[in-house]
Parts: sequence; C-alpha cells; structure tokens
Amino acid sequence: MPWTRRAAVGAVAASGLSVALPPASAAAASNRPPAAPRIHDVAVIGAGVFGAWTAWSLKRAGLDVALAEQHAPGHARASSGGESRVIRVSYGADPLYSPMAETSLAAWDQLSARAGLPILHRLGVLWFSPASDAYMRQSLGWLEQRGLAHRRFDRDGLAAAWPQMVFHPGESGFLEETSGALIAGRGVQTVVRDAGLTPVTLAVAPGPPRRVGEAYELAPGLAARTVVYACGPWLPKLFPDVLAGRIVPTRQEVYHFGLAPGDARFSPPNLPVWADFNAGDLVYGFPDLEGQGFKMAFDAHGPVIDPDTQGRQPTPAGVERARAYLASRFPALADAPLIHARVCQYENSSNGDFLIDRLPGHDRVWLVGAGSGHGFKHGPAIGERVTAHILDPGLAIEPRFSLATKAAEQKREIY
Repeated sequence: MPWTRRAAVGAVAASGLSVALPPASAAAASNRPPAAPRIHDVAVIGAGVFGAWTAWSLKRAGLDVALAEQHAPGHARASSGGESRVIRVSYGADPLYSPMAETSLAAWDQLSARAGLPILHRLGVLWFSPASDAYMRQSLGWLEQRGLAHRRFDRDGLAAAWPQMVFHPGESGFLEETSGALIAGRGVQTVVRDAGLTPVTLAVAPGPPRRVGEAYELAPGLAARTVVYACGPWLPKLFPDVLAGRIVPTRQEVYHFGLAPGDARFSPPNLPVWADFNAGDLVYGFPDLEGQGFKMAFDAHGPVIDPDTQGRQPTPAGVERARAYLASRFPALADAPLIHARVCQYENSSNGDFLIDRLPGHDRVWLVGAGSGHGFKHGPAIGERVTAHILDPGLAIEPRFSLATKAAEQKREIY
C-alpha cells in the first residue's frame, strides 16, 4: 500500500538497519519460527550528499528508514568526499536552483550549529568575470530582488580589496557575503549521524530490486516498500538500460598548494571562496581552509571514466595547467608546493539539471542523481523534494528533473 502523509506521520521513527538473524541454536530454531524480515518504509541506497539528506529528511518525516552504502559515508572515491565544496545562492536568472540553494544554505547552517566541528564556513563567495557578462548581471539582479547581502566591485575595487589576486582590465565582480564553503566528507558523515542512522555496507546488484509482495528485497533481511537509489556516478552502472549516456561520469582533478609560513594573504578572512567565470570557462578555489592549503580546480568536464577503476593520481599536465593559472591570477603562489591533490568525478546530465524521477515500471523506486558538479550544496533541498514525493505519490515531478528530459548529447547550461 503506498504511503500517504497520514500514514507517514503515524509511522514509528526510523533507526539503523536491523537484520533478522537465525536463532543461536538448533533447539531454539525448532521451538520458534524464524522471525520475518523487517520491512522498512524506505531504503536509501547511497550515503553521499543526496542519499544522506534524503534519509535525514525521510527520518524527520516519521518514516522507518534504512540507509545502505557500498563503502562508507564520505569515502575517498565518492563525489561527496574530500575537503570542501562551494555553496553560493546565485545562479544567474535560473528560477529553480537559486531558491533551492537558499533553502539548503539555511539547513547546512543549522546542521553546522549542531555539529561538534563546523560544516559551513561563511567566508563569502567572490564571483568575477568580464563586466558585460549576462550571467553575472542576472545573478546580481536576483540577489538584489531577494535582499541578500552582497557587494559589487569594478576592476579597481577588486584589485584594492584583494591585492594578492590579479584582475584583468574590463572585469568586475560581486561578493555573496553570507555564503562560502562546506566541509564535504565530514559534512556527509554529520548528516548521517544527525539522522541517527547507522548505514549498512551493501553491494547492490545492477537492475531493479526484487519485488516480494508489497516490498522490495535488496538483500537477505533488508526489504522496503520504497527504494531510493542515490548512487552518484554508479547510477548508470546500476541502470545502464535507462541511464547509460544520460548520466556521464567524468574525471575531475583538484589541487591543494601550500602557503609560505606566516603568509596570511591566502587564508580566511583575507581571501574568500572565489569563482573565475570567463568565456564560459569556470575556475574556482578556496583559501587555506582548516589547514588543507590553497585549493583550486577547473570546472570543465574531464575524460569519461569508470568510478570503480579510474586512477586517482593527478596528471603532470593537470598540475602544469594549474600552475600556469596560479602564475596568472595568484602570482605569489606560482611556485608553491603541491601538498596534496585529489581525483574525484562529476556525474553529469546533458545540461546540468538533476535527476529526481521514478524508475520506469516501478512506482516506488526512485532515481536521484546527476549532481553535475554543482549538486553538493543542494543536498538538503534534494532530500526535501524526494521526501515530498514519497509522502504524496501524486505530486508532479519537476519537469527539469524528469528522466524524460535527460538527453544523451552533452550541452551544459547550468553553472
């Protein structure tokens, strides 16, 4: 029977996975029938940022939730792992993602306040580009309309505020004053802990889950009436007939450079999170946050990869390109040592829109993913949307998140 809002409110609060075990002795087995496996209201497969926040939201709605993960929350190969992610609320004139980002910023802030260590660092986000750029103009218009704190800069203003950076003639920018950086791996782990969930380690077989009566059986002792697959770059491997070519994992290299002892120019509060958007090409970075060095990365999509088998060492060509960028924008860091680097992946839809839709032929199996490089910040809003769909099966799918709109031809539109 599908869950209604009334039924959800009356459900028992969820806990971690409980697997029925056989009796300890043959005598006990002969005197007592085997316990029926527990059937959860919802099983969430994948404890990345989308899966963790979905499980958190479902749990808060009163549903009995099981959370499964093939490794561990925030693991090294996950798109949600690592040190830091940008959280900004301006998305040009896009009417969908800016409100979602604003909602998520508040949720991350509340989580950070409850956590033992901070998850959200309100460092501000500096966006700069040629002054004529339409995306920046539209972002400013949205910030002004919402009354969100920000400051505008012309090229001279940028150079005066951040003399450790080089700005080109004709550039301008703005600073979102209340956004900043999220701690990624620790953030996902904190969401799971805050939900009171203990993930079970589970390797999921490709294809739809096995239907057993009114439930889906995912493994012996693990069954649920509704299943949410939030598996990041593994989604197209699990459902190749549906998603191959429609969610494309790409290799993305991230670099951390060390600062000279005592040099505070590239540490908070002297430098915010920053994003350089020129000719449709995005480069972004972070000040020395929590002692991890100055971080930078190129947002352009890299080669297509398999998340299980791709090498995790940076390429010499990638490091050389990063150093050339530093020489042009942050000349004092041109010869800074590379103290560590990370190779992760994006899981891209054709245009950058997320996926939140049912698996064809299965009304209670959901596919949630296609973070497309900008998804981490939106975890809370994604969890809220998925929960709303499960509580109200008649709720219409957002067209931009539908499976039907996921094309095979890559034509990125969301930044």
